[in-house]
Amino acid sequence: MAEEMVSTSTPLSQVEDCEDPAKSPPNSPNSSTRKACCALIQSWVSKKFMTGCVVLFPVAVTFFITWWFIQFVDGFFSPLYVKLGIDIFGVGFLTSLVFVFLVGIFVSSWLGATVFSLGEWIIKRMPFIRHIYSASKQISTAISPDQNTTAFKEVAIIRHPRIGEYAFGFITSSVVLQTETGDEELCSVYVPTNHMYIGDIFLVNSAEIIRPNLSIREGIEIIVSGGMTMPQMISPIGRMPHKNQSIRLNRIT
Repeated sequence: MAEEMVSTSTPLSQVEDCEDPAKSPPNSPNSSTRKACCALIQSWVSKKFMTGCVVLFPVAVTFFITWWFIQFVDGFFSPLYVKLGIDIFGVGFLTSLVFVFLVGIFVSSWLGATVFSLGEWIIKRMPFIRHIYSASKQISTAISPDQNTTAFKEVAIIRHPRIGEYAFGFITSSVVLQTETGDEELCSVYVPTNHMYIGDIFLVNSAEIIRPNLSIREGIEIIVSGGMTMPQMISPIGRMPHKNQSIRLNRIT
């Protein structure tokens, strides 16, 4: 009798599975459709949200920096107007712009240039401060509208660090290297990082330098933006772009 009970008995789990088969139903077409629709909606919402972030981020950064700059410049003369009883936002900013304009006119004159040279001579005699002033002046001189200043001469493309790879730089000066085989004209090319005031200096044969049809300002924008403002095609100056001369570059979007 015991043997019959043992042989006829089944596990409790099997009995529950047989009694309630609805606990593990197969994947129905309706559930698969719902999952696909949810995934599609989630992907669409995420994509549109990221598109909005991409559009608004540069606008927000531009607005923030502009607002900070206006407040910073406005703070120079606004305390003076507050003491005079004039509390209008933006008056100090406009006064600062007029002040900078008048300084430019004054320095352009003989008297202003003399006073500026005297002040510069004093600053260059101060320890530590003279290094900060020299670095700042070199950067400002590079983008100066005065073409007579010794700043960046041209935008240059050199083969660096190896054949087949190129680096953006700026020609700052030229030098003649005297060797046993003759004189060789070299150009001092400054290849900066995206910080502009940090970089390397290379002496490159002038014949091996590619001079693209880019201005100094465009070259600075390309480096500061990390190459995102790169035009789709650049070609050497003074020559028609041939297939073996032009350098095709894709714009990053």
